[in-house]
Amino acid sequence: MSLLIQLKDEMKIAMRAKDKLRLGVIRMALSAVKQAEIDHDTEATDDNITAVLTKMVKQRKESIKMFSEGGRDELAEKEAAEVSALEFFLPKPLSADEINELIANAITESGAASMADMGKVMAVLKPLMQGKADMGAVSGQVRAALNAS
Repeated sequence: MSLLIQLKDEMKIAMRAKDKLRLGVIRMALSAVKQAEIDHDTEATDDNITAVLTKMVKQRKESIKMFSEGGRDELAEKEAAEVSALEFFLPKPLSADEINELIANAITESGAASMADMGKVMAVLKPLMQGKADMGAVSGQVRAALNAS
């Protein structure tokens, strides 16, 4: 089942359950997907939807940090609830071992030997890890691996 259909089905379930928070998050996600379709003049694929949802989760995690630092715990809790609702639709996160294995394979596959080849390694990793790992953290791990070799 496509991610778009799953989002729409879960929206109906949230409506029937009168779960206002989850319903609002799903509607927001569908709206963001529709906006991305219009902006990029493409059809919504599972990869595109995953990218949109990943971006939304990242934004909310940054908001949680800011609200917590500002003493706005009630807003941080609301954002955390939204994150958990969005993460339901994202693929299962990769473990540290799986990430390290994918990085090693990508370095070998791309023939990377130095930091100059980091772009090649990230180009191999991005489609494999999109929505399954924090690409910023992965970038740091690739950098460390290339500096060590």
